[in-house]
Amino acid sequence: QRLKAAVHYAVGCLCQEVAEDKDVQFSKQTIAAIAEITFRQCGVFFLILCRHAKRSTVNTEDVKLLARRSNSLLKYITQKSEELASSNMEQKEKKKKKCNAAKKGRTSGEQEAAVTESEDSNMA
Repeated sequence: QRLKAAVHYAVGCLCQEVAEDKDVQFSKQTIAAIAEITFRQCGVFFLILCRHAKRSTVNTEDVKLLARRSNSLLKYITQKSEELASSNMEQKEKKKKKCNAAKKGRTSGEQEAAVTESEDSNMA
C-alpha cells in the first residue's frame, strides 16, 4: 500500500509539472488512473525480468535495462542510483566509525578494569 501511495504521489507531482509546462490540467481521476496503470505495468515488467533472470529480486541494473530506450530516463535512473549508492556507503562508514569507537572505548575500559584488578590483587 505504501508503494502504491508513493507511485500515486510521484505521478501526481509529474502531472503537476506537466500541467504547469504545457498549461493543461489533470483531474484527480486521471492522475489516479495513470498511477494505477503505472503501478501495474511496473509489476508486469519486474515479474518478466525476474522470470527471465531466474531471480526473485529486482536490482538497479534491471530497472536500467527497462529504461534503456529513453535516454533521459536512463540518465535520471543512473544518477539517482549513484546518489543512493554513495549515500549508503556514507552510512556504512558512519556505522563502522561508531562500532570502532565503541570497541576502542570498551578496550580502554577493559584495560582500566584490568589495571584496577591487578592493583587490588597487589594490595592484598
